[in-house]
Amino acid sequence: MPDRVASRLALLKALGDNTRYAIYLELARSPRPLTTAEVADSLDLHANTVRPHLERMRDVGLLQVESESRGGVGRPHHRYSLAPDAPSLGLEPSAMPLLAAMLAGVAAVSGATPEEATEIGRSRGRMAAQQAGFGADESQAVAAATCLAALADDLATFGFDPAVAADESGTTIAFTHCPFATLAEAHPHLVCSLHRGMVEGFVEEAGGMAVTRFRSLVDRLPCRVELAAG
Repeated sequence: MPDRVASRLALLKALGDNTRYAIYLELARSPRPLTTAEVADSLDLHANTVRPHLERMRDVGLLQVESESRGGVGRPHHRYSLAPDAPSLGLEPSAMPLLAAMLAGVAAVSGATPEEATEIGRSRGRMAAQQAGFGADESQAVAAATCLAALADDLATFGFDPAVAADESGTTIAFTHCPFATLAEAHPHLVCSLHRGMVEGFVEEAGGMAVTRFRSLVDRLPCRVELAAG
């Protein structure tokens, strides 16, 4: 018990600093892990000011860090997020992950098919595209560019941290972070199909592009969507 009390006191002391508390709130609200630079930009602070605060919170167990190689010379990016057992401070809807897991279990037991999940996701994707406000009189080139940017924004809102790459064969959006990872690992055919439908519905409604291939956990390959102007 004394160890637990001491640990709790260390957490509270770490959050007693106003800057650290602001950083912690920013990470708690984010749907994906953030780099030092991203935290600094959002709070209008210098990265050198933010970095020691992040390290202090990691040392006491408030944060966890992921290393992301840049594929070249230099130090890897570090992305920070709340540790699994860190206090939520009432910011996260703690009941929602439990509810989502139970609903996914109900769907699986009830025999819901990937095709049905895709159609449900597609409905949500169409609605999101309508809310993005695409104009019917846009040229194909403008519509394709607008569709791509809006789709990436929609994916970022959910926390997929999309990375866009294009070449002569088409465009790929990689999902560098999956906010549905826990559910997707438990029910990949249903959850990944929902995500696929969301993307396909958005693109179909927006126009200008077409989904040529969707890769998910089911494919055992890096999760991504491949698109072409259409």
